[in-house]
Amino acid sequence: MLVRLLYASRAVDASPAAIEAILTQSRQHNTSCGITGILCHGGGVFLQAIEGGRKAVNELYAHILADARHKDVQLMHYEEINERRFGGWTMGQVNLTKVHASILLRYSERPELDPYAVSGKVSLALLEELMATASIVGRG
Repeated sequence: MLVRLLYASRAVDASPAAIEAILTQSRQHNTSCGITGILCHGGGVFLQAIEGGRKAVNELYAHILADARHKDVQLMHYEEINERRFGGWTMGQVNLTKVHASILLRYSERPELDPYAVSGKVSLALLEELMATASIVGRG
């Protein structure tokens, strides 16, 4: 049983080194657990989609809830899926400071990442557009 989970959080430390540490740990851990996904970040906000087996995804989310690097963690969307959308990445990344503002503006009131102000389906649509426009990096 495959599932997709989308959550938002605020970074305790949004420095490039802290984000790289999260990505490195994710890539090392996710491969052995069969988890794939992407992490978008910008303005101190994270939006992350994780896909994989139901048990593995829920265990990872429980870990994220307890992770001191995140605060204000909120579940945005959860669904059973037939296939992965982000299967090419153990943990891809999108630095939204490098994305054209018009993409963000298409999905929100202002050209900035604020998943707390939109529905989970809107946030998922944003991630799909970022994938379609080749904005995701860090294939692994």
